Amino acid sequence: MTSRRAIFVAASSLVALLAVVAAVGRAAAFSDADYAEHVKRLKGKIPAEGFTVVVQPPFVVIGDDSPERVRASAEGTVRWAVGLLKKSYFTKDPDEILDIWLFKDKASYERHAAALFRTKPSTPFGYFSAADGALVMNIATGGGTLVHEIVHPFIRSNFPHCPAWFNEGLGSLYEQSAERNGRIVGLTNWRLAGLQEAVRRGRVPSFKTLCSTTTGQFYDEDPGTNYAQSRYLCYYLQERGLLETYYRHFHRDQATDPSGYRTLQEVLGETDMTAFQKRWEKYVLGLRFP
Repeated sequence: MTSRRAIFVAASSLVALLAVVAAVGRAAAFSDADYAEHVKRLKGKIPAEGFTVVVQPPFVVIGDDSPERVRASAEGTVRWAVGLLKKSYFTKDPDEILDIWLFKDKASYERHAAALFRTKPSTPFGYFSAADGALVMNIATGGGTLVHEIVHPFIRSNFPHCPAWFNEGLGSLYEQSAERNGRIVGLTNWRLAGLQEAVRRGRVPSFKTLCSTTTGQFYDEDPGTNYAQSRYLCYYLQERGLLETYYRHFHRDQATDPSGYRTLQEVLGETDMTAFQKRWEKYVLGLRFP
């Protein structure tokens, strides 16, 4: 098998990519021919010249910034994040070849999201659309959201019944990320200030309440803390060396503990979660960003 590497071409040179795509190593169950056929179909979808296509298994990256910038995102963000996320959590690649659309600025992002996916983005940063098989990004806002959204298709294929609180908690953990001792780690980020204010005002729900939220409740009935509370619970577990253990145990026991709350207690070694939450809140108030 040849070594896995990205191949970069302008949209106008897609034919050339089809001729050399065999140099890309296989990812998951997809063959070189699968990637070639996928890129061939993309040729009719790309809305204009000036786009660069990068085969970066298990994704195909399409961007309208300079070829050098698209290449940097594919190598420095996508390949880096995928490798480390798989090292820590995921054994299975997404079930289909997914596209990562990297639009160079707000105007391009909004215009092309409407043209390609018939939608107005609800976030200025980016999103994952399972229905479209696409991660859609305003890359001018940085690579953090891209790493966040990369988590979601891996969760979808590895942990399909994962509740929204942990799906978003893990994804948002890596909005600000780095590598430590060969593992991906989340760093404190902009969500901290709002969470600290909610802690001071006594407005953070219990962890039992958070874990028991349905998908609709998590997104539509958010008291303003769901993302941040989930993120900084994952951050706390990470900093105590427990996050990967929690993921494995939760995944293993999801049939009997679909919310993950009982597993959380077990991994933490806590029986009094009210007392734990007070300690966690004190911990959160002691964190700093930047």
